[in-house]
Amino acid sequence: MRSLGKKPEGARLERMRASPRWAGDRFRNVQPIPPGLRDPNATMPSLSDFLCGGERRVPRGPLPSMNPLDSWRKPPSSGLRATWLGHSTVLIEIDGARVLTDPVWGPRASPSRLAGPKRFQPVPVPLRAMPPVDLVVVSHDHYDHLDYPTIRELAKRQVPFVTSLGVGAHLEAWGVNPALITELDWWESHRLARGGLTLTAAPSQHFSGRGLKDRNATLWSAFVLRSERHAVFFSGDTGLTTEYDLIRDRLGPFDLVMLEVGAYHPAWGDIHLGPQNALKALTLLGGGTFLPVHWGTFSLAMHAWDQPAETLLELGPKVGAQLLMPHLGEPVEPARANGVEPWWRSVDAGSPAPRAEPEPTLPKAMPWPLD
Repeated sequence: MRSLGKKPEGARLERMRASPRWAGDRFRNVQPIPPGLRDPNATMPSLSDFLCGGERRVPRGPLPSMNPLDSWRKPPSSGLRATWLGHSTVLIEIDGARVLTDPVWGPRASPSRLAGPKRFQPVPVPLRAMPPVDLVVVSHDHYDHLDYPTIRELAKRQVPFVTSLGVGAHLEAWGVNPALITELDWWESHRLARGGLTLTAAPSQHFSGRGLKDRNATLWSAFVLRSERHAVFFSGDTGLTTEYDLIRDRLGPFDLVMLEVGAYHPAWGDIHLGPQNALKALTLLGGGTFLPVHWGTFSLAMHAWDQPAETLLELGPKVGAQLLMPHLGEPVEPARANGVEPWWRSVDAGSPAPRAEPEPTLPKAMPWPLD
């Protein structure tokens, strides 16, 4: 299956082996796991649990969304604007540059279009209608962040990509011009002429892989975007790590902080933040307007689809977090964040439970957990 991608080789592999993160035959997390992140008594969900377990894992109706095309025709008055398009896909407009993070337009977070986690609804803007972007950022190679049909389409546009070490092998295999691919190790930077923008890869606590035999064969990263006037932190996927202190000191402060809050389970609490640890990470990073990502699009854990949002709404004000929780497709400027409307509560109100789909058989070549 072409969607599985391609293993790094040659000069790319040699560069990976020179990384301080490389451990013999694969990458590794370098920091000790803080105590309490992973519950030793929590049982890893089975595939049957994942397919059929839990309650309210899928919304009963469509999430309210907006078409941002008209708003995008006007530059943000503050110079910084973000549009959440679902999961970890965000269009960031920063001092004249447009950056697209972890673009996923495909129907499933899976190597197959017939099985695997299905997105709740289409992206508010069809990919063919997206305006030109100056840069695409891919944090790591999991299916809900690196999507084969989306990359195939973006490759036709000759847009530059910045990603983590090794992920460029997938991009090349899917038609991206090698000259347009920049792969970064942690703390390495790439400068984009437009907007005077510098992109820096930063530590995260996660893993990688698209099949059963390529676990941690490529690197995973957070990314920091900094122009002369603004700075944005994008977590990619991560558990809570003490390296956030170092990120704050070396790359902060941040106007906008995008942290993952969904797909959390106590059995893998060391590789995903969840809403509570996301608030701790926000504090370690020194604050900034907080845009939660990695929720509201795919069911990748056992919790209710809106649980991350409800938890943030309850706990965020108690720690002084400035939450930014827009509708899908709603362009928002962090400098003009003005409270949170819990729009997600209207989705299930008065709607019948969704009809159960026939239980699919997942492809054998799938990592676990899936994200």
